[in-house]
Amino acid sequence: MRPTLDSDLLRTFVAIAEAGNFTRAAELAGRTQSAVSMQMKKLESLVGDSLFERGSRGVALTRRGGELIVNARRIVSLLDETAASMVAAPLGGPVRIGIPEEYGHAILSRALGAFSKRHTKVEVTVRYAHSDAQIAALAAGELDLCVVFEWQDPSGGEVLMHDPTVWVTSALHHTHEERPVPIALYNRVSWCKDFAIKSLEQRGLAYRVAYSSDTTGGLKLAVTSGLAIAPISRSNIPANCRELTVADGFGDIDASNVVMHRNPNASGEAIDGMQEAIREAFIDRQGQSPTSS
Repeated sequence: MRPTLDSDLLRTFVAIAEAGNFTRAAELAGRTQSAVSMQMKKLESLVGDSLFERGSRGVALTRRGGELIVNARRIVSLLDETAASMVAAPLGGPVRIGIPEEYGHAILSRALGAFSKRHTKVEVTVRYAHSDAQIAALAAGELDLCVVFEWQDPSGGEVLMHDPTVWVTSALHHTHEERPVPIALYNRVSWCKDFAIKSLEQRGLAYRVAYSSDTTGGLKLAVTSGLAIAPISRSNIPANCRELTVADGFGDIDASNVVMHRNPNASGEAIDGMQEAIREAFIDRQGQSPTSS
């Protein structure tokens, strides 16, 4: 028969493991040391093995304790999160977000998923556009939050991650070996001229424009099909594609940061909550593989 583990026992177990001794854990829990000791005896009985080794400086986890602590922390954390969500008053009202298309799935879906579970009454509007358009919309009061690429000096926004644009080729087609090399570009002439094309000209690489698109999805299609190489942010390289490095005769196109700006006139707990959700989604993203999307 499987043991039925009491969450209160697991919470005390985690407290002892983190405090390093029973006395400190008892103080933090507001219990007597004998009560804490009895709880651990009960838990060890359920588990069928000892969980702590006692020494002159306190206690340390046994092998079995080390196995249990991982799931115990997860359970305690989930219980705390659930309790907080039940206590927190649901937020309402509109939140208007601008974000680059390439972060729509990888970032915004995660942020919206975490946010909507707690705040079902918030009306979220999302605009996908290039960075200049997002900044203009924010200044015009059409957005509350916007996430943009910035290639120049920091503008005062919150830097979420460093994500340079690089040349990307298909690992299956080796398009980058053709001369002149076929390239796919955005329809935004100024950025392409100032950064993408300039990076090729500085390296003396002959090129021809084979494809153009308004979206990152269009550039990814050109690369994965073997039609062209394309400038894509490093964190958004598609599967079966790779970055072209200095060893290939290429290199970084820009040194862009991903930056979040907030409309100074936008206030409210819903906007605060969404800002935090986007921030946390980027933190989670940076712990993943650069090619995951």
